[in-house]
Amino acid sequence: MGNCCSLQIGLENFILRGLDSIAGHANYVCKLQQTLPTLSAALQELRAQRNDLQSQVDLAEQRLLRPFEQVQLWLSKAETMITEAEKLIADGPQQMNNLCLGGCASMNYLSSYKFGKKVAEMLQEIRDHKRDGAFEKVAENQPAASVVVRPEEQPIALESTIQKAWSCIVDKDVGIIGLYGLGGVGKTTLLTKLNNKFSTTPNDFEVVIWALVSKDSDVGKIQDRIGGNLGFPDGSWKNKHVEQKAVDIYRILSNKRFVVLLDDLWERLDLNQVGIPKPSQENDSKLIFTTRSLEVCGEMGAQKKIKVECLETERAWELFQDNVGDETLNSHPDIPNLAKQVAERCGGLPLALIAIGRAMACKTTVVEWKYAIEMLKRCALPKMENEVFPILKFSYDNLPNATMKCCLLYCCLYPEDYCIPRKRLVEYWFCEGLLNEFDRINEAQMQGNNTISSLLNACLLEHGGVIDGEDYVKMHDVIRDMALWITREFEATEDSFFVKAGAQLFEEPDVKAWENVKRMSVMKNKIAVLKGTPKCPNLRTLFLGGNELQMISDGFFQFIPHLTVLDLSGNFGLRALPDGISQLVSLECFDLSYTGIEELPIELKALTKLKMLGLSYMRSLRKIPQHLISSFSKLQIFRMWSVRAIDNHDEDNVLKGGNEKLIEELKGLQRLNILSIEIKSVLCLERFLSCNLFRCWTRALLLKDFRESEVFNVLCLENLERIETLEFLDCFSMEEIKMEKLHTWVSSSTNYTSRFHTLSKVQITGCSKLKDVTWVILAPNLRRLEVWYCIKMEEILSEEKLHQAAGVIGIPYPKPFLKLESLYLIELPKLKSIYRDALPFPCLTRIGINGCIELKKLPLNSDSAKGNLLSIKGDKFWWAKVEWEDEATRHAFLPSFKPFTE
Repeated sequence: MGNCCSLQIGLENFILRGLDSIAGHANYVCKLQQTLPTLSAALQELRAQRNDLQSQVDLAEQRLLRPFEQVQLWLSKAETMITEAEKLIADGPQQMNNLCLGGCASMNYLSSYKFGKKVAEMLQEIRDHKRDGAFEKVAENQPAASVVVRPEEQPIALESTIQKAWSCIVDKDVGIIGLYGLGGVGKTTLLTKLNNKFSTTPNDFEVVIWALVSKDSDVGKIQDRIGGNLGFPDGSWKNKHVEQKAVDIYRILSNKRFVVLLDDLWERLDLNQVGIPKPSQENDSKLIFTTRSLEVCGEMGAQKKIKVECLETERAWELFQDNVGDETLNSHPDIPNLAKQVAERCGGLPLALIAIGRAMACKTTVVEWKYAIEMLKRCALPKMENEVFPILKFSYDNLPNATMKCCLLYCCLYPEDYCIPRKRLVEYWFCEGLLNEFDRINEAQMQGNNTISSLLNACLLEHGGVIDGEDYVKMHDVIRDMALWITREFEATEDSFFVKAGAQLFEEPDVKAWENVKRMSVMKNKIAVLKGTPKCPNLRTLFLGGNELQMISDGFFQFIPHLTVLDLSGNFGLRALPDGISQLVSLECFDLSYTGIEELPIELKALTKLKMLGLSYMRSLRKIPQHLISSFSKLQIFRMWSVRAIDNHDEDNVLKGGNEKLIEELKGLQRLNILSIEIKSVLCLERFLSCNLFRCWTRALLLKDFRESEVFNVLCLENLERIETLEFLDCFSMEEIKMEKLHTWVSSSTNYTSRFHTLSKVQITGCSKLKDVTWVILAPNLRRLEVWYCIKMEEILSEEKLHQAAGVIGIPYPKPFLKLESLYLIELPKLKSIYRDALPFPCLTRIGINGCIELKKLPLNSDSAKGNLLSIKGDKFWWAKVEWEDEATRHAFLPSFKPFTE
């Protein structure tokens, strides 16, 4: 038997040695004793190199850098090699046992030959792979997500919470994150900081969307906000049904890595209904929302629930100090210790710390601080109403007078998150008698603006931004809740309110609920009919705006004798006023803007106390009876803007012709203070300008359908002392707006600020023969300029006419647009130039350009709009062909662009 084995071994050795001699691989067996330990050492070095490189990659990923693909491929190959090499080394002892004759022969020569060859090849592969793994860099910065940077509020020590939330964002196992906590604790501030962090921190997300939800928002409104972020057109898309909107949103987001940030969620939101794909490991997207309820976090399926805590004592004290100010804190040695006690009573709630801190900023006596402590100690704090509102109410109680308190409570009549027009709010206060220091609106506006400033400084109102050139304010939702709580809990001493604004009502409230109410708001609902006959002896304020009213019964106003403010605006389907409207003999403010009313009844003459009448954008209005407007002898505010253009032959109609009859009636209103009016002929304008009353009190002027004149001298308007808005609409014959000095002008040494210095908005629409609007350089404080559908417009500022303007102004090289915030140029097919040179635009934040195919260059350089968050909207095709002053300018403004449509 042994002889047979020896014979077999000898035969295999003979065959393989023959092969080796041919292939030159005899050393695979002979050198196995050397190569196997060498492979083991090489494997150990490869592991170490793999571990070092992986550590570098892990560190880079923690810094949110993107590892290079070649590095990832090297690591993957290294893993495979390590596994294979480990198996060879594990089989080594058995193969070594087969060797004989000093390692040059084998008991199983074929097996040893194959094994030795694998070891040698693996050793060479490892050596080569180690050489290829010498990387200078393992990762690169990731591109930032497409995100709209939002204004950040005062910092309130949220760093640790931001870091906690961001670690969840980079965690691939977490798709939905809920941020919950008390109202006013800083949830929106936190979400804003996270939103902005996406713009500065490299990441893989393709789009970041912010949408405010609010308590009474419906799915359609949320979709509209998301659609705005995705670039869907405002008009046609918003008119789609919610199901179709959901399909559109889902189609876009399902193909992107997205982040959706939802602010102020009050209940479970069905993501499918909105069109938001559910975040998962597969799509690697994120949903982050804020809410006051931990239950909502559970209902939304949040994998991470992060509580936004109140501030710790030290941070709360720092925030309180910042708002009180060093001057007050140092005004007496005892005040710092007393101030710490006040800060402690705020419970670390940022909103309370800021509001009360500012309220105490002018308290420089020990007595005032001790009184504040006593007042705060009386508040028990077990639940929301007891924990938050009494603290916030302290700031309310600390307002300097009852007028300011009433003005604050008045703001809760508007829906949650509603942007309130600042000027309109002051006018309503005035008509309500809340601004009792003055009896003229132009003077009362000073008191009103001072009141708003005080409420803003006390953090009881917030800035609502600028919309179409008009300033807005809004109420923080917690402050609004607190104000409503005051009207409920303290109605024995405060006004009685009934507020169901934005509550999705389809019917009017039960009339019994009205009986003892003084102020009522059911605005922004879906009420179609008012059919009851409420008995409201105390009702003074009624907000019905923004509903779907089509009919008001004739007896509706029969028993509301003291109604002072009636807002019906925004009811487009309301075609007629009820017969009983004449019984509102106490009415002082009547807003019919944006209604479908066709005719004002002559019975309105009974409203002899009327101070404010709003008739703007009444596109169906065809008749105002003669002698109606002139009967309002106490009228101080009159707006009739962009009403229906008619050819009416009714002699008993002041809208007949070019509004000449209306102008004549307005001349007799000696108490008129604020006038917004449209003029439809040169003759009418001449009569208008001849009246000193109009020159003093015109705030907005619309020149519409001028057909008699080819040349318009804008300097005929220079004596309009308070004009803020000037529009030219459908003046088809007008070829030029010139700047020619009139004989009434005084010497050229007159200070330029006396001319057009109040003009802040200019809009020119449908003036098909105009070639430039150089005259706007006369308005040094212009904030908003819009030019629409002027098919022959070639340049905004003509170089030739600038010399003429310089002569008028008295400055050789006047600098245009130093205050301009918004510029919109729409459908100007021949426009080639805005201005000859680059401009600084220190205030510019918005540019909108569409249908201006010949406009190749913008008046911008790398220093233009420096420090501003500039947004440029336009057509992608146009943007791609814009010619830049240099590469630095191009790079500076590329991030500012956003297409009108995706």
